Amino acid sequence: MDERDERVDDGAGGGGVPEQQRRSGEPVGDVYEWFRRGVKLLAQGNPAAAEQLLARAAAVEPASRSIREALARAQYDAGSYAAALENFRTVALADPSDDYAQFGWGVAAARLGDFETSAEHLALAVAMRPETDHYRAALRQTRATLAARAGAFGPLLPGASGYLEPPAGTVAPPRRTESPEDRTSGPEPGTTGGPEPTGERDRRDG
Repeated sequence: MDERDERVDDGAGGGGVPEQQRRSGEPVGDVYEWFRRGVKLLAQGNPAAAEQLLARAAAVEPASRSIREALARAQYDAGSYAAALENFRTVALADPSDDYAQFGWGVAAARLGDFETSAEHLALAVAMRPETDHYRAALRQTRATLAARAGAFGPLLPGASGYLEPPAGTVAPPRRTESPEDRTSGPEPGTTGGPEPTGERDRRDG
């Protein structure tokens, strides 16, 4: 984890909550300390405890993208995918050029079964950082899932999320016409949500 992840420099005041304003059960320290402790707990593999600290920090400093991103990572690791998506989404909307927030939005959407949204945001992350292997792997996985689903209900049309252009010089095979009686029923192909947005982050220093 690089230095950028270890500081709050985009909206957190760092002054914390005065002692007399502390509610019962509130952790000791200020917002910066909550953030650092939360990030440390996350790195140690304790996302549930990290989420509690980082959620308190985000409540005090809602404009801090660093805190929201760390909270989203903790929520993702804790299995709270909808909450993680909302925080990754908040960071990405505040700064659309944040490739990691776009990646997090994409993998969280995949976990929730929204592969069209996943493909859109993973593609943005890959476009911004094409050399990042886990971005490209997540996008391939999401597109493969979309293609598998399309195989059950018809091919993806050009322009649809997950559509892959055929190689130059090739002709797509014609679609077989079949009656409803010809179809065999079966379960929808299984899906996976992509790699976890945790651990060492591969991104440029800000």
